[in-house]
Amino acid sequence: MLLRWQQWNRRVRFALWVITLIGVAAALPLGAVRMEMEQTSKQVEYIFDYRDLVEVSELQARPQAFLAEHMDKLKAAGVTTLSVYESTMKELVQSGRLTYYSSRDAALLQGKFEPVGQNFTYILFNGEQEEEMIGPIVRAAFDRLDVPYGNWSYGGRNGMVVEMPVAEALMKTMDFDPMALQAIHDAGFRILPRFSDRVLPYDQAVMDTTLGELKKLGVSRILFEGDKVKGATDQAMDGSLDSFGELLNKYGIGIATIENLKKPQEGINKLAYITNYNVVRLYSLSPDDGMEMTPGAIADRFQLAAKDRNIRMFFLNGKIEGDTDTGKFVHNVDKLILAMGGENGVAAKLSKAGFTSGEPKPFDYEQPSWAKPARGIVAVGAIALITLLVGAFVPGVYIPVFLLGLVGSSGLYVLNSSTMEQALALGAAVSAPTLALVWVMNRIYSRTIGDRRIVGGDDWAVGRSKSSQVPNQPGAISDSGSRMKWVFPAHSMGRRFGMALSWFVVTTLISLVAVPMIFGLLNDITYNLVLEQFRGVSVLHLAPIALVAVYVLFYNGQTSVNKLRTLLSQPITLTWILLAAVIGAIGYYYLSRTGNAGQVSSIELVIRNFLETTFGVRPRFKEFLLGHPLLLLGLFLSLRYRAAWLLVIAGSLGQLTMVDTFAHIHTPLYISIIRIMLGLGTGIIIGCLLIAAWQLVEGALRKWAPAIIRKFVG
Repeated sequence: MLLRWQQWNRRVRFALWVITLIGVAAALPLGAVRMEMEQTSKQVEYIFDYRDLVEVSELQARPQAFLAEHMDKLKAAGVTTLSVYESTMKELVQSGRLTYYSSRDAALLQGKFEPVGQNFTYILFNGEQEEEMIGPIVRAAFDRLDVPYGNWSYGGRNGMVVEMPVAEALMKTMDFDPMALQAIHDAGFRILPRFSDRVLPYDQAVMDTTLGELKKLGVSRILFEGDKVKGATDQAMDGSLDSFGELLNKYGIGIATIENLKKPQEGINKLAYITNYNVVRLYSLSPDDGMEMTPGAIADRFQLAAKDRNIRMFFLNGKIEGDTDTGKFVHNVDKLILAMGGENGVAAKLSKAGFTSGEPKPFDYEQPSWAKPARGIVAVGAIALITLLVGAFVPGVYIPVFLLGLVGSSGLYVLNSSTMEQALALGAAVSAPTLALVWVMNRIYSRTIGDRRIVGGDDWAVGRSKSSQVPNQPGAISDSGSRMKWVFPAHSMGRRFGMALSWFVVTTLISLVAVPMIFGLLNDITYNLVLEQFRGVSVLHLAPIALVAVYVLFYNGQTSVNKLRTLLSQPITLTWILLAAVIGAIGYYYLSRTGNAGQVSSIELVIRNFLETTFGVRPRFKEFLLGHPLLLLGLFLSLRYRAAWLLVIAGSLGQLTMVDTFAHIHTPLYISIIRIMLGLGTGIIIGCLLIAAWQLVEGALRKWAPAIIRKFVG
């Protein structure tokens, strides 16, 4: 019965590989569709924050002249759009629209005593045009709040008195400044309005009017301020988010999403869905970066964002601060103008890279009718791949694990299809590089400590070697563990190198089986727009290394149970504690460098820029400088030295990083392909150099070490 079960599992294992490869084949057309989609949006837009420009202008000797001059300079440098916010009293004062006073200040202005028991806000409009255009939005703001107000005038200027303290009135959000909108439009800029969700309750009629007026000014896309999109607060009670989305569709206005926010703006996913994903991604250069970075560094960062992260909108923030050394105010507007313009500026650099300045369009993501069935086939292939991984560590369970995977995935799909797709993508991403390293370790075992096949010949499963039953044969390991061979009989250098290189190639091919699974399962526009993200990056960066380490440490000659029992029975010593601390520190540093928020050194940034400039696409450090060279060296040395098996564990870093490259769905697929090819090529070259260096050092030691030892001993 046991033999028959093993035979069935052996046949199922072959079938699982067939199913896996069918899943890979089904994913490839989906990848082609994605690559075609990624070419449908190539225009980019450069935006400057108009409010920041006004704030910088306010601190100049001639604010209006400075504002007009720098608007012209920004336009000449390539900035196409100015961003405007919903107004506040403070901004209207900065723009020269009105002046406000407290009750005390208004009394002093009129030469009167301060009114007793009164703390109102007194407003004077700066002219007839301001009264005509700004007065309605100020009154509308206080009408929404049911705050009483009346007329007031002084010095030939009209205004109003509002029964609200100045400090409170300054915080109230008003509609967009119509004078600023018209001035920006007349200057030849496009307008990017930034809506907040602070004006409550949501009013569909007012919003219809506002969007209609913005559309007349050529607005085609909006951005949101704060942690919520327009209508999110009242959605549960009034369905305001749905109503706002309907208005956006009515006027053909899309939305922009900001990259790398700590938390997505509430309601952005639903609004994207309502607008049929009329969405463009935006990168915002922070005010501090705008002050500190050089123009060349800014240009390089923008080019990388457009090319590697599908960013199509670039937002520039102005900043002004006091310099205590010079006693002057310093701003970054002129630096940003310099970064944008010129032959080496942002606009010229991105244009040479194929990203022309213009109105950015959303990706054309329409999927063919066969896409959904193809993703189903890919899902089954991913389940088969995960089953193969489980069977590599627990022999004889292929059939139940595969059936359980099918049932569980079907149930999860019904509950949440996105979670099911991400879970299978993560499982496939972990499984392929782990299986690749398991395969190569079995090749090493078979040429060092004997044939590792169990009854039935399943060379993916774990079993005891024949040599382990014959303690006296060369390279054997005794069952008791009292005797372990650390140096194996040597093959020729050429044969070892040939086997190492061929094993490296096969290992890489097995690892890359996960790649089509990832882009096939996550083949949805929400991932390209980072509205949904591949989760479990930390698991992907740790699990393959841990599983390969377990395989090498517990499945290399003795039964895993015996080895685990021996390990657990060992007393905890200071050495073990220090070792655990070192491993933990290395793990923490390793994880701190993963993901979008990973930390890198200044030296590495210089090297990255050099690689980007030289190759156009930057290979990943963890592949070509660490993982690939260490794996190739480890495979070469493992045929001679047992300790070199640790290099194979370290080399798994390169394999999993290749797979992780494709988990960045917002990166164009062709960029990821070029990146891993460059990583493989340079990694193999560095690995060959390490092998050559090892041979030189080993040869020197063999020649000179005995003489040196005899000299000191004798």
